[in-house]
Amino acid sequence: MSRIPLTLACWDYDRTQALADGSVRPDGLDLTYLCLPVEETFFRMLRHREFDAAEMSLGSYVTNLAADPDGTAFVAIPVFPSRAFRHNGIYIHSGSGIEKPADLVGRTVGVPEYQLTAVVWIRGILADHHDVPVSSVKYRTGGMHQPGRVEKQALNLPPEIDIAPIAPDRTLADMLVTGEIDALYAPRMPRPLLEGRPEVRRLFADPRAVEEQYAAETGIFPIMHVVVVRRDVYEARPWVAQSLFAAFEQAKALTESRMSETAANRYMLPWQYDEVERTRRVLGPDFWPYGLERNRATLEVFLRYAHEQGLTARRLAPDELFARETLESYVI
Repeated sequence: MSRIPLTLACWDYDRTQALADGSVRPDGLDLTYLCLPVEETFFRMLRHREFDAAEMSLGSYVTNLAADPDGTAFVAIPVFPSRAFRHNGIYIHSGSGIEKPADLVGRTVGVPEYQLTAVVWIRGILADHHDVPVSSVKYRTGGMHQPGRVEKQALNLPPEIDIAPIAPDRTLADMLVTGEIDALYAPRMPRPLLEGRPEVRRLFADPRAVEEQYAAETGIFPIMHVVVVRRDVYEARPWVAQSLFAAFEQAKALTESRMSETAANRYMLPWQYDEVERTRRVLGPDFWPYGLERNRATLEVFLRYAHEQGLTARRLAPDELFARETLESYVI
């Protein structure tokens, strides 16, 4: 029987490897897996709708959906290929005098884009847990390592948000080194820190300890990316959403089964066995769940943050985000 061709743009994750190499095949679909950097995937999908399905920034998807819920170009499935704690993504100029989170109040902070999911989480966590209100910081946007980055989508932010682009020939990484910005919130590590430049350091000296404490207190492992299907593809064949969801679940299960292998190290991590055991002690045995219900509480927090930060005119509910076919299953 012939299969329906479908292009999926997604990065090179262990939990999607089986989809990329074809060992897991979505029912009814002939999948072409395009392995692209996440920034390229997001830009091309949001601007040009190039792919049938793609991973997408949760922040960008939520912003797009809230702006036009009836005409949005995408429908998501509850698959989360990227999750990450983000306390480690707060970088400061070493001479800024910033020693603790509250010292960020009144400072100038660089962000690649205001709507980035990692940045939404950082602002929300700082506001909720460290007394740094979202509007207490001046935001400057632009490329981290290349000049000229702009927001992928138009934003309609409240007037209390002080936001402006940096000069078109400058980068946030360089401005952090010179002290022209006091701090940087970003999902990628700035190059000066990788190079060992003394002008740049993390806000939290031991971010893992802070992140593990946050996880223990909140039960949250922040979601970064979701998978979306282009609406015209979904409306023509609604079964595509469920087929993709099941395939992503199967691919992730294969990776989970390999993680505890000790006969030979699959990755260049000498103590991988210990890392897996430690992670399960901190986050529980099913620490990377797909599906709505197991992620409802985390999504509710993110959607509150998106609304409080001016990205959505109203607070969305988690159920609004996903194709209805993926929210329930048959029972025998």
